[in-house]
Amino acid sequence: MNALTAMQLLPDVQAQADFRKQRIDAVGVKGVRYPVVIHSGAHAVATIASFSMNVALAPEIKGTHMSRFIELIEAHASHLDLAGLRALVFEMLERLDARSGSITLRFPYFVSKAAPVSGVNSLLDHDVEWCGSVDADGQFALRVRVVVPATSLCPCSKQISAYGAHNQRSHISIAAEIRDSISIEELIAIAEASASCEVYGLLKRADEKFVTERAYDNPKFVEDLVRDVAHALDQDARIGGYLIEAENFESIHNHSAFARIERIGPEPAATRASRHLHVAAADGVNGALS
Repeated sequence: MNALTAMQLLPDVQAQADFRKQRIDAVGVKGVRYPVVIHSGAHAVATIASFSMNVALAPEIKGTHMSRFIELIEAHASHLDLAGLRALVFEMLERLDARSGSITLRFPYFVSKAAPVSGVNSLLDHDVEWCGSVDADGQFALRVRVVVPATSLCPCSKQISAYGAHNQRSHISIAAEIRDSISIEELIAIAEASASCEVYGLLKRADEKFVTERAYDNPKFVEDLVRDVAHALDQDARIGGYLIEAENFESIHNHSAFARIERIGPEPAATRASRHLHVAAADGVNGALS
């Protein structure tokens, strides 16, 4: 008897029936670290991602097949862009015979930045999250989150002080529903444009002078940070709903200041059309029955 035949004879315990009849909303694996090349716009960045993968489990099925999640990562996750993530989600549902599920990967994403005066290059890391999900109606949703370090300088401190103003490093987080392709770099640029000044991995003296004066000439409250980002996202048709958060790690307090804006985006045209068709069909049935 060969090994394959012996494996086929082993009982598939997960596929057995379950008497409790309780649907499980999400079951899968999390914290799976895997090397991956992230393709974003014209860039390809090698990094280490942490994967979380899950599917819904029908009430009559005892368990899911955990090994199939890892098989998917091994087969398809070494190179990923947003289109590839979408394809991976649907393949996961097919392989696990599920109607709904999601894949989330979190990874540090490195951007090469040139210092503003000297032009010296250095890498700056950003925390990024991609999440692709399919609901029970088969609707796919894609969310991208970036956390961007920046500098903010207090307008009040500048206004009331005879000289100087307190400033701090800030984290600006954008979690956006993506309707069309948008690069990580574009979201980072939106966050950086809202700040008093960008931050860099490496600065020479002339650069340090530039960023200090740039922040002083461009003071921003934490409220300004989230409002400026929201205004930019509202102008971009590729963005649906979003959650924007900013946290200032205060230099004159032992606490942070923060602000948040959350907006639910308009319903996509395709979903609206589908919903209207369902309503029209239901109305037709109701009319025939009345």
